[in-house]
Amino acid sequence: MIATFAPEDGTTPDRPAVPPRVRGLQAPPSRAPASGDRHLPGDEIAPGLRYLESRHDAPPLPPSVDASFAKDFGAVARDDLLCFDTETTGLAGGTGTRAFMIGASDVVDGQLRIRQLLTTTMAAEEAMLNCFADWLTPRTVLVSYNGRSYDAPLLKTRYRLARLPCPIAPLAHLDLLHPVRRRYRGQWENCRLGTVERRLLQVLREDDLPGSEAPRAWRDYLQGGAATDLRRVLAHNHTDVRSLMDLLAVLATPGR
Repeated sequence: MIATFAPEDGTTPDRPAVPPRVRGLQAPPSRAPASGDRHLPGDEIAPGLRYLESRHDAPPLPPSVDASFAKDFGAVARDDLLCFDTETTGLAGGTGTRAFMIGASDVVDGQLRIRQLLTTTMAAEEAMLNCFADWLTPRTVLVSYNGRSYDAPLLKTRYRLARLPCPIAPLAHLDLLHPVRRRYRGQWENCRLGTVERRLLQVLREDDLPGSEAPRAWRDYLQGGAATDLRRVLAHNHTDVRSLMDLLAVLATPGR
């Protein structure tokens, strides 16, 4: 699973013309008619649980990252940072909402590593939760975008309902939405991650499936439908966790 980039001429408000990076996986067109196309990338590591991993150039982060741009944070070891994002069955939260995909990015051996877990059956949730727990250590600092309000509480609920120890609760959590809001509210039309990508990272998404379509894409696949849109959800999630690490590097750079 390799992220591809293609330059395009474009401008962003209040910035000179730059060639934005087009970010995404090599996903097929959104209207592919292959009703029998059930192929998903990655390896099945447990019944109904797929694992994907890719490596990329890492953003310029020093071994000790200055996270003082966020409240209650100072220097954080780069190797302890884990950016994460979930794709879920709905936006309402609560016990009826589950995560069917978890993506994470970290820096390993000087490269950006992106790992994703995808459940293709309802019964695979516990295996996914156990696998994600194995990615965490007591030193892990979680990094998200609105994850303190949504992703983390949802996962905590799923661990509790599965009667599993929750590995998230004791960890420090750096939510990048809040420093972005403090810095750019009133200057930008909104502080969504897509706006951050366009304004700060010069990233344009290619054939991106809106997050609101992710629950439908997963349900369709579970009901025997094509995998086309579920692959696009994987691409969307991949871009999310890659952008999180890039955004962290920008916020931690003096003068940016």
